[in-house]
Amino acid sequence: QVQLVESGGGLVQTGGSLRLSCAASGTTFSRYAMGWFRQAPGKEREFVAAISRSGITNYADSVKGRFTISRDNAKNTVYLQTNSLKPEDTGVYYCAADLYGPGTIRERDYDAWGRGIQVTVSS
Repeated sequence: QVQLVESGGGLVQTGGSLRLSCAASGTTFSRYAMGWFRQAPGKEREFVAAISRSGITNYADSVKGRFTISRDNAKNTVYLQTNSLKPEDTGVYYCAADLYGPGTIRERDYDAWGRGIQVTVSS
């Protein structure tokens, strides 16, 4: 079973940037599609971005053009570069892994989850 640990969150002003990382261990990372989800206070968790095993990416409309997902299989790590951050981007960001999957927008397709990391964007 893969273990996932997120890092790189924090407090940033509107318009700022953060680079989130998710380190995977305990398995062969390249077998997994990877996704990022987030949960704002009082709201349900929602899809942010995903990357397939071959590097095909998919984004929520709300982050297209501002966020970039990437992966480094040699480092067993997936990244989420977040630019032009807005207060509505505030929430807990979760990394997820989908064994042999394509990298979908559906939570139920993912087999493992990290504990999440807080991102707060001040206005």
